[in-house]
Amino acid sequence: MTALALEIGPTRFAASRVAQDVEADDVRQVPIPADGAWDRCLALLKEVAEGREITALGIACAGPIDMAAGVVAPAEIAEWRTGFAIVAAAEAAFPGASVYLAVDGVCLALAERNIGAAKEAMDALALTVSDRIRGGITVGGFVVVGRTGNAGNIGHVLVPGYDEPCACGSRGCLEAVAGGAAAVRWAQDRGWGGASVDELVAAARVKDEIAAAALGRAGTALGLAIVSTAALLDLDLAVVGGTMAAAGPALWEPLSAAVAAHAQLSYLPGLRVVPSTLGELGGLAGAGLLALTPRR
Repeated sequence: MTALALEIGPTRFAASRVAQDVEADDVRQVPIPADGAWDRCLALLKEVAEGREITALGIACAGPIDMAAGVVAPAEIAEWRTGFAIVAAAEAAFPGASVYLAVDGVCLALAERNIGAAKEAMDALALTVSDRIRGGITVGGFVVVGRTGNAGNIGHVLVPGYDEPCACGSRGCLEAVAGGAAAVRWAQDRGWGGASVDELVAAARVKDEIAAAALGRAGTALGLAIVSTAALLDLDLAVVGGTMAAAGPALWEPLSAAVAAHAQLSYLPGLRVVPSTLGELGGLAGAGLLALTPRR
């Protein structure tokens, strides 16, 4: 009797078996293929299952999703952009298993609330800043899902003072300014010679001026978006994870300065912003919690 967790991110699939204490067992990751995404995803799940009977599967997927219909439409997987019925496909692959789907940011918030840095907070924002930005919110101790399952999508909150075009079709979205891919492009446009978020973070840590400026710009935008979200929802904590969060002072100092400068409402000065303790697998841990949570 085995529960599985699956995370569908912007660039890779990750899967694991899930112990009752939500510890991931034998995490495996593969790049998302150019085509045949579900076949590769299913092969990965079966590799992890190793012939065991599967009783539950939790799926964390990059948005947008339609949670009620069990359909996902992540922009990074071309063949799924118009909608892929992943819950029905998983139920067919694992007959008798209970299959649960949530957007990756909701799964991240679920993990932070239960086993991460937000477990003592009733009202919190959890976000991961890597190539993309994903987020989820906890209000009154409960993770907010939203009408379609896409609540907490802070990557598409508009940041004042910025006008960069976003992949969603809008302009000035947080992800278009502070996401890792956007920060890399900004640095490259100013002569930086690297190619990835990891390289940008490493360069900023050794005081490369352009890389540090890119991280500083991202940190300021993140701080503005965090304060706006906290003001709207009366939050007392924001947890930041992902590749960019490892950049150290280059990101965290401008982020903290933006929060301090703009958290002026009487209920906001206590707003805390802390690093995640879950690493890159927060969404996968949340998918495991989805699989293990009892339903009435």
